[in-house]
Amino acid sequence: MKVMIVGAGKLGYKLAESMVLEDIDVTVVDNNPKVIDFVNEHLDVLTVLANGIDINILRELSINQYNLLVASTDSDETNTLICSLAKKLGCEKTIARIRNPEYMQQLDFIKAEMGIDHIVNPDLSTAQAIEKYLLKNYNFYSGDFASGKVQMIDFNIEHMKEFVGKKIMELEDFDRLLITAISRDGDIIIPDGSTELLANDTIHVIGRNDDINNLNNKFTQDITKKEIERVMILGGSNIGLYLAQKLSKVNISVTLVEKDKERCQELSEILNDVLIIHGDGTDIHLLEEERLNSMGAFVGVTGYDEENLLMALMAKQSGVPKTISKISRQNYTKIIDRLGIDAALNPTVIAASNILKYIRGGKIVSVSLLIGGDGEVTEIIVGKDLPIVGKTLEELKLPKGIIIGAIVHNGKVIIPNGKSIIHANDRIVVFCLTEDLPTLKMFFKSNKGGVLSELWNRAKGIR
Repeated sequence: MKVMIVGAGKLGYKLAESMVLEDIDVTVVDNNPKVIDFVNEHLDVLTVLANGIDINILRELSINQYNLLVASTDSDETNTLICSLAKKLGCEKTIARIRNPEYMQQLDFIKAEMGIDHIVNPDLSTAQAIEKYLLKNYNFYSGDFASGKVQMIDFNIEHMKEFVGKKIMELEDFDRLLITAISRDGDIIIPDGSTELLANDTIHVIGRNDDINNLNNKFTQDITKKEIERVMILGGSNIGLYLAQKLSKVNISVTLVEKDKERCQELSEILNDVLIIHGDGTDIHLLEEERLNSMGAFVGVTGYDEENLLMALMAKQSGVPKTISKISRQNYTKIIDRLGIDAALNPTVIAASNILKYIRGGKIVSVSLLIGGDGEVTEIIVGKDLPIVGKTLEELKLPKGIIIGAIVHNGKVIIPNGKSIIHANDRIVVFCLTEDLPTLKMFFKSNKGGVLSELWNRAKGIR
């Protein structure tokens, strides 16, 4: 599969990095020489220093021989035009990043008229993830698989006596749950039964929906059990706008703090049921005047990671049950577990997950990048011609970095052990470290000469 990425910003780079691991033939186009030099130094891809909106450049690069083009420049209009040109020049599929809220009501028309097959909006996807997190009433991140029958959650055990100092095999009521990974001091550990849990470890747990709910009820007594009624949002960014709209629609009282006066006026014209405060959201006295300690949740979505993290931490210390921060810098992911913030979401990672799910298509039902992109959870429908069918997990001899966390067989969720057997048409939820993705693909080679990995490398309908 050949993919061209136009625009090597955070999203473009993340996509190129992920695709290289899957042996996709990637070409990166950008008009910034420093960006191209950085990509050359870190990724094994073909780079082109050029303007991707130049039709002559697209022709010279033989865009008609590419299966997919992803336009991820900073301009929505440029991305739309690039996709339109690429499609007319023979590219099979196109994906555009579009973030402007004004375009969200016109997406179907834009796709149909401009030849765009898929649109991704990192800001909207992030707002949706935050909304889901808040309404789920968890104190940690959660992700759904197998149509909601399976969940994978992560939370910091801090000083919880039920966990700290114990080996995984010693944990009570964990026979139907599986700890797939541990985040410790910025490193990822794939545990076994003898692994001892330490204070401030963040554990990633997979299990049936009911069992995850029971875990929540038993071990997270600090969580407010009532529904969230009041939320404070720091930052009038597009994420803040989308989130405020979504929360106000479900009758949650929203206070949004933004220091740019003109932006406050814009937001007040759009958000009729939201209290807009013009002021410096990093002023704790201002937040206290706006009754910060009465909030059920605090969400920092300014353009500055440091502000988001600091004020989320301040809100936590003020007694706010749930605090969420938007982060953009990859290196900040390693310190989140130590800060005591409940969740930190990266729009780039969320958007990349969305695109990877679309590209893989077919039997790949969902993809969630985790731990800052160092690992991922993938839901796969098992084809009948795969060599793994009819074998136990023991017989597969999977590497340590690949864990089958759940099997859905005939509608029933099984948290597997070494004796569990994979059948045709089962849904399996697989946790995998990013470095082991090529190995994971090898386990899904078809017996009939075709390779399931084509589904990993294929946008819907691409051959």
